[in-house]
Amino acid sequence: MTAAVLTLNAGSSSLKLALFEIGAAGGLTRLWDGAVTGLGDAPRFTARSSAGEVLIDHAWAAGEAVSYETYLAAVLNFAEQHLGRDTLACAGHRVVHGGAAHAGPARVTPVLLDELAKLIPLAPLHQPHNLAAIRAVANLRPRLPQVASFDTAFHHTLPPVATRIAVPAEFAAKGVRRYGFHGLSYTHIAQRLRVLAPDIAAGRVIAAHLGAGASLCAMRNGHSMDSTMGFTALDGLVMATRCGSIDAGVLLYLLQQEKLSPHAVQDILYHRSGMLGISGVSGDMQVLQRSAVPQAHDAIKSFVYRIIRDVGGLASILAGLDGLVFTAGIGENDAWLREQVCLGLAWLGVSLDGEANRKNAGRISTAASAVSVWVIEADEEGVIAEETVSMIEIKASEEVLS
Repeated sequence: MTAAVLTLNAGSSSLKLALFEIGAAGGLTRLWDGAVTGLGDAPRFTARSSAGEVLIDHAWAAGEAVSYETYLAAVLNFAEQHLGRDTLACAGHRVVHGGAAHAGPARVTPVLLDELAKLIPLAPLHQPHNLAAIRAVANLRPRLPQVASFDTAFHHTLPPVATRIAVPAEFAAKGVRRYGFHGLSYTHIAQRLRVLAPDIAAGRVIAAHLGAGASLCAMRNGHSMDSTMGFTALDGLVMATRCGSIDAGVLLYLLQQEKLSPHAVQDILYHRSGMLGISGVSGDMQVLQRSAVPQAHDAIKSFVYRIIRDVGGLASILAGLDGLVFTAGIGENDAWLREQVCLGLAWLGVSLDGEANRKNAGRISTAASAVSVWVIEADEEGVIAEETVSMIEIKASEEVLS
């Protein structure tokens, strides 16, 4: 009887899923990918096989009050029916913030959940949903082992100077430091580069995770040396609705002069800023590129500008650059945007192969380029599955959430 692992990536508007068969030697075979979209509005659960066949397409009534447990009951039932005689052995979750204590995945226990709940103020956009999915699975399948895979774990190799924030030491002692995020995505990039271009993987690489949330990571020999995201996932690049790096004086102005509440400021920074804030149109790159509104193009320019500026800064930290990798929704699919970024990095020796760039995959730089440029498809689910299986095998005697 074959075992399987279900991976879950819970967000505010969607729940991304994947099911993997666990081979006898621990290898993983992807069985299907799925998602529950339209959470809180018009939820819909769909799943497709690795060949693209639609396996399920189930919609709940628009406006129907549906909880995480309702969604996940449908997901778990479908997974178990799809497996037939196979066994759902474990579930793995993306958890955005693991704090300073977790440099790798962790088996879920009540103690761990309490610890992770304390980190919600550092990741208010993601952490509550991550934990809600874990608790829902625990209620529905109390004996099913669960593992948390942390976006912050990959960045535990940051040198102290890169984690330090220049505030009084009493706050640093309470965890006010730079953590870095999108670590599961960067873990996958480091793994794939070792296969695709081992000489580049062993050198100085900047990976660009460009989606609704966006960041850069500077790697040396596959290890994180610095990242544009810091204490929270607000930091760094301009994003869809998040501001990116901001002068702290702006926050003081909003609080003191505009008399806004902390909650109102949080809403502005997470939900009303970024490309949406600049354009007044949308935070969606495709919508902005189609728009005739001048401010929409200003938003795109700001997105590209910050990427170019911060790649330059991270390249200086690495003392040069051997490879540049684009990943995630925008990074993988927007050839025009990659071209704009690479044109701005020509001073580093970046030379783009236009035809290869239009194919949205593989190496997209010319043979003469001083920097090897790649497009690599994101696979956070694969990383979660690998980490989950390794923890269940190695830590099988630990307390399970009940």
